[in-house]
Amino acid sequence: MHGLGPLEAEVMDVVWAADGALRVREVIERMPHQQLAYTTVMTVLDKLHRKGWLARVRDGRAYCYRSVLSREAYCAALMSEVLAASRDPGETLLRFVQALPAELADQLVRAAAARTVQDRAAVTVAGTGSA
Repeated sequence: MHGLGPLEAEVMDVVWAADGALRVREVIERMPHQQLAYTTVMTVLDKLHRKGWLARVRDGRAYCYRSVLSREAYCAALMSEVLAASRDPGETLLRFVQALPAELADQLVRAAAARTVQDRAAVTVAGTGSA
């Protein structure tokens, strides 16, 4: 997984903001700052589809596109990629957490605690033979 290019990111912003699948023309109409050619947006959507970011279904003569991952899942995957690329992922994570605003750090602590409880429960269930 790699980051999105600038135009890909703009297109993905439009797709992520949509309630459902979009046709090329609908993406163009929702692009905030650019007036792009139909073929340009169609090419970007096709590339995002080939990269696995978008799913598409045929609707008449056109395709409708929707995101495979939510924006949050995409960002989480990027964060995982950064940690994996670090020489010392633990130190990188520690520095990241230290830079977080207190509210987000507290949310992270709660999420980690909840995961620990879930992991312990899974081990207990697995250990008793119950599923």
